[in-house]
Amino acid sequence: MSVTKEITRLEKSNVKLSLTVPKEEVQAQYQDVLREYTKNAQMPGFRKGKVPQEVLLRKFGESLKGAAIGKIIEKAVDEVFQDENLPRNERPLSYSQPVIQDEPQLDLDQDLSFSLVYDVLPAISIGQWKGLEVEVPQVEITGEDIDRELEEVRERNAFVLDRDEDAQAQSGDIVTINYCELGEGGEALAQSQRDDFVFTLGSRSQVYQFDDDITGMKKGETKEFSKTYPQADTAGDSADSANAGVNSFLAGRTVKFRVTLTAMKEKKLPDLDDELAQDVDEQFKTLDDLKKSIRERLEKSLALRIKDVKINKLLEKIMENTPVTLPESMIKVELEGRLRNLARRFNTDVENVVRMMGMTGENPNEIEQNWRSSAEKALHSRFIVETLMEEQHIEASDADVERELENIAADTGTPLEEVKKKYEEDNAREYIRETIREAKFFDALVAGNTIKTGSRVNYLDLMEKNG
Repeated sequence: MSVTKEITRLEKSNVKLSLTVPKEEVQAQYQDVLREYTKNAQMPGFRKGKVPQEVLLRKFGESLKGAAIGKIIEKAVDEVFQDENLPRNERPLSYSQPVIQDEPQLDLDQDLSFSLVYDVLPAISIGQWKGLEVEVPQVEITGEDIDRELEEVRERNAFVLDRDEDAQAQSGDIVTINYCELGEGGEALAQSQRDDFVFTLGSRSQVYQFDDDITGMKKGETKEFSKTYPQADTAGDSADSANAGVNSFLAGRTVKFRVTLTAMKEKKLPDLDDELAQDVDEQFKTLDDLKKSIRERLEKSLALRIKDVKINKLLEKIMENTPVTLPESMIKVELEGRLRNLARRFNTDVENVVRMMGMTGENPNEIEQNWRSSAEKALHSRFIVETLMEEQHIEASDADVERELENIAADTGTPLEEVKKKYEEDNAREYIRETIREAKFFDALVAGNTIKTGSRVNYLDLMEKNG
């Protein structure tokens, strides 16, 4: 099919694709449809396939034209989008369904013209990305950091024992609870019920943060209480989409709970000595060996975190002089992904999260709007990275992938062939390739800019800070 096309750029990374199919092609496609109808048509008084065309045209003329237009449009659009020479930024995004503007009318004596509107990759022109200057904090591993890690080692190697029946729950206990949210009439809200939920009291590891409300309860006791959550710190939320979702969902709400404490255990911590070190790993002979290993691990984590801080600060600088207009469909997909993450955090599904928002007076649209800024920032940054990787022709070779698989095998203590098999089965080799490309680009990004040393920050604050 011979099709002429014209691309018109619209606002917000939207384009209009105008296509024209010559009348000769229109007539040919129409005749194909007519022949197909004639071959299969069944009408009273005629054998199958023997209905005269003029009879079909009188009875089904408009339907035939509609079928012909559909076929012509489909073939024309497929021809354009399957053309390998069509630039990436003129192809519709996978989640942007092209929409036909002004339904075309079939006239066998005229060319058929129609237009589609759809979202495309945003145009982006990278501003300055070398010769920039950013500041990162000074951080060192201290004895306090080592001691904190040693306490976590003791926690992981603790003995767990049932507490007395009359004991009251206290911080550090491992508790098992059944809980649910309650409506205004005191009824349990559907889908909010959670049974046999286990966590360490005082760890603040569960989303609702009701550790203090459970402290003092006894095994078998049921308690109802209300908890009011503070307004979200939007500045802090923007950097972490999962936490931002949880904070936004609970922010400013007063939630009533019913909690039943079904089991309670206490931990007996082992002494901090050579025997503990040997229990952790047979490679450690003394407590000092364990401390040395902890320091090496923390220093490795710190180096990775400092690199992340450098990269994030540089990308923020680049974003300042590299504007981009994101298509709405792309932002929508990003926000939907964050809503799914929120549902996973609450151990439920998206539909239930939305329903819970509605029952508590929350407007899901308002919550998504609160996430919009961080979603746009994440997409903006991603486009800069992908564009610069292409412009700088940064690639990952098969040899690079093989070396990375070898590193994974060495780090995990897994046989190399087993690692290769797993990544082949999961179709994850391309993910590794993209990870290597990004790592190469980030190395080039850091090397091409000036990194100044800033104020001193302690290790834990740096590691817990988002962004």
